Order: sequence, then structure tokens, then C-alpha cells
Amino acid sequence: MTVLSVNVNKVAVLRNSRGGDEPRVDQAAETAIRAGAGGITVHPRPDQRHIRPSDVDTLARLVAGRVEFNIEGNPFAPARGDYPGFLALVERARPQQATLVPDGDGQITSDHGFDLARDAARLRPLIAELKAMGVRVSLFMDAGAPDLERAAEIGADRVEIYTGPYAEAHAAGDAGAELERCAETARRAQAAGLGVNAGHDLSQANLGDFLRAVPEVLEVSIGHALIGEALYAGLEATVKAYLAIIASVRQG
Repeated sequence: MTVLSVNVNKVAVLRNSRGGDEPRVDQAAETAIRAGAGGITVHPRPDQRHIRPSDVDTLARLVAGRVEFNIEGNPFAPARGDYPGFLALVERARPQQATLVPDGDGQITSDHGFDLARDAARLRPLIAELKAMGVRVSLFMDAGAPDLERAAEIGADRVEIYTGPYAEAHAAGDAGAELERCAETARRAQAAGLGVNAGHDLSQANLGDFLRAVPEVLEVSIGHALIGEALYAGLEATVKAYLAIIASVRQG
């Protein structure tokens, strides 16, 4: 069954807007785990706008031996202040998965995948370093990326399909073409020996349709919509609602 990994970045955004420790990122992660989430995701950035390196350390201890830990980030971003660099952070936290994302400080959120025609040579040695740590490596990729198969050639284990365009099309009531593009991307990845994850703007409204159309999705990472929905329904209930959607697709 598809694993639900809850991204707790937005909890850190709220905490940082006021200062102090509340709301607590670790308590949110604990609540998600107890509700049945199979993973916790964080995306620390060098500017520390939300998740901080100290949060990564805390969460690594919290999830150890319980659920998967997934750390997302730009592997090319250098160390800055308290941010030690992506690979150094992964080395000390030892998550089950590192998801490499080509984002920069100027982006409010991740909005595109890697261009492997340009980035493959630089990524290859970094992927090798991560795998030598015993960490599974996933690359954030656009649906329909022409060079998708190169992810396998340079050592990645999985790709995460960027689902932002699908979510936008779904909200507009015309998701057919984007769904087919995601499904074909998944099939190409699987034919190349890659596992398939998905994430960005997935929500209770669009997750079921996505999982019914896209074959064998191993993991979905959901944060912004899930935390927003939890403001109304509560975090535990919201995580359980997502798990129910995933279960219904499996049984359907």
C-alpha cells in the first residue's frame, strides 16, 4: 500500500512566525505517527525559513525504529550559518530516504524537477555518497521529463513526481491530461527500475483520483494541504482521513 509521509514544515512555519517552541514540530510528528502515518518528511532550507537543523536531529531520534524519515533538499546548496549543507545533515540524521530537489532561496516552494541533461553529472557523485550512507535516494522530477530514465543511470532509487500541475488541473476540473502524463511518467520510471513517489499540492480532494490513475505509487509526501485541513478537523483525524483514501484505492 502507498505510504503516507506527513510533511511537518508548515508546523515550523507557524512556530517561527512567533518565536519560541509552539506549536511543537516533534509533537505534530508524534501525533501523525500515532494516527498511522508511515513516514515523516521535512524539507530544511539553508535560510531556515521553517525546519531547522535542530528539528531534523530531534525528529531523527523521534522516528527511529518506528516509521520512515524522509529529508528533502537541494544537494547543491552550500553550508550557511547553522545549516551544515544537505549531505552533512543527512549524514548525521541517517534518514531512510533523501529526496533531492532543485530549489533555491528565491522559491516560495518547490516548483520544478531536475533537468538531468544539465544536472546528471553533478548529481551522480552526490547520489553515490548518500547511498554509501545507507540512504535511499529519490529525485524530484517533472511529469513527462524527457530525461527521466537517466535517474536510474546515475544511481537514484526512486523519482518523486512533481504533482503541482496535476493538482492545479484537478482544481480546474480538467485533470485528464495531467493524470495521463503522471501515469505515463510512472510507467517509464518503473520500466527503468525506479520506484515512484509523488508529492506537491496533493490533498484529500485530489489524492484518490491520482492514486487510481497512477500505477504503483510507493509513497506520497503531503504537508501544506494536510496541515491546512488539520486546522479545521484536527491533525489526528486528518491523517486518518488520508489513510482512508489510500486504503479505499487499494480495495477498489
